[in-house]
Amino acid sequence: MGLGVEASFHENGRVSMAFGHAFDKPLPEVYGVPIQEIGIDETGFASAPPMNVNIMIVGSRGDVQPYIALGQRLQQYGHTIRLSTHETFRKLVKDAGLRFFNIGGDPHELMSYMVRNPGLIPGFESMTNGDIGKKQKMVAEILDRCYLSCFEPDDDTNAIFVADAIISNPPTFAHIHCAEALGIPLLLSFTMPWCPTAAFPHPLVNVLQNGNSEANVLNYYSYALVDLMTWQGLGRTINKFRTRRLGLPYLSSASAVGMIERCNIPWTYCLSPALVPKPIDWMNHIDVVGFYFLDLAKDYRPPQDLIDFLNAGAPPIYVGFGSIVLDNPRELTDAILTGIAQAGVRAIISPGWGGLDETMIKSAGPHIFALGNVPHDWLFQYVSAVCHHGGAGTTAAGLKCGKPTIIVPFFGDQPWWATQIARRGAGPSALDHKTLTPEIFSTAIRVALSPAALSAAMEVGRMIMREDGAGNGVESFHRHLPLLNMK
Repeated sequence: MGLGVEASFHENGRVSMAFGHAFDKPLPEVYGVPIQEIGIDETGFASAPPMNVNIMIVGSRGDVQPYIALGQRLQQYGHTIRLSTHETFRKLVKDAGLRFFNIGGDPHELMSYMVRNPGLIPGFESMTNGDIGKKQKMVAEILDRCYLSCFEPDDDTNAIFVADAIISNPPTFAHIHCAEALGIPLLLSFTMPWCPTAAFPHPLVNVLQNGNSEANVLNYYSYALVDLMTWQGLGRTINKFRTRRLGLPYLSSASAVGMIERCNIPWTYCLSPALVPKPIDWMNHIDVVGFYFLDLAKDYRPPQDLIDFLNAGAPPIYVGFGSIVLDNPRELTDAILTGIAQAGVRAIISPGWGGLDETMIKSAGPHIFALGNVPHDWLFQYVSAVCHHGGAGTTAAGLKCGKPTIIVPFFGDQPWWATQIARRGAGPSALDHKTLTPEIFSTAIRVALSPAALSAAMEVGRMIMREDGAGNGVESFHRHLPLLNMK
């Protein structure tokens, strides 16, 4: 058929893919077939009965926090919500009034691994130093404990919990297998695109146009590539979980890849249509509902030294990389501090878990404020622009406040978020943390503070403010429940 496929792997683990063929063969107009969801009550879904809902989330605080907001809204409809995630977030979840279950795994260790291996393919060092084996053990633990989270009592109160439905993000990897074993509904949800579409490539893949291949064809098949490579890396661990723990049949690669799409599992994306409009080929089992925001500002009381700094001059920029862990943070810190000085702006800098050097920040001078743990939804109201790693939650918080955004991505979907920001004109293109210089950073600050970027960010912010993401998420969950089959 004259089809050629090329894939190249970069040092950072990201994949570039290209298809080439002798003739121009675009996707047929009917390739996205509407989904008939059997058992869906299209009119009475608002009267869904109270249920025990298990929300299973793997990731950093930025991954967990949106689902706390969703859980609180679901509680208002009479549902009992258990948020099953890492032990690190127990207090955060419990303080929000939700039930908690520890699924194991260490997000600090996970973030460190992801910085060293930011793409689909592990780097050489991780292949030789035992990192991969450690990650496989962590995944196996998370799989097992996600299953237990569906029916074991709370470990602190011994209160009984048996899940009637599961909401999960993809990185738990346990979602569809637990739902299959227990015979309960599943809703997948994420902060970045994970369903095949011709509109844009998978956030973890760089698509290269080659020959006569149309971009939409490449975009669509990039999702299958990620699914295949994920299964090649974790398939053995998942099959052991299926067969030994759940008593389910073994899955071949052919059966596993694309399984979620073939089963028509419903999806709810907590993405803002203002930034990521729903692609036309995502059918009615896929919703884009808006960002989920947890209101932390209302109970926050800022320290006096922070108030004094904010009042002492022009609004500063914010710089922080959240949960990112770097082996050598001093070089990046020096480039950022020098770039801030060259741009002639003030800055509030959060050292985070290890992305920046706290000692250097505290000794930088009176134009720099070293920040502790402050809610973004409070702080971002008072800054002129935000610079961060490109996590979905931080990106959403900055844009909601109408702030231009500079993204220094490290792994995963972060480069993709930088692309969305630049596409909307709300900030510069992504900055490579490995090659960042003071000159590059100062230029990015000037771009972010330009009238064009300020105007674009404010427009996106106004659109996001009009959305009710968590409320729409509740409606999406109810709409996709197979109520007719559950009666």
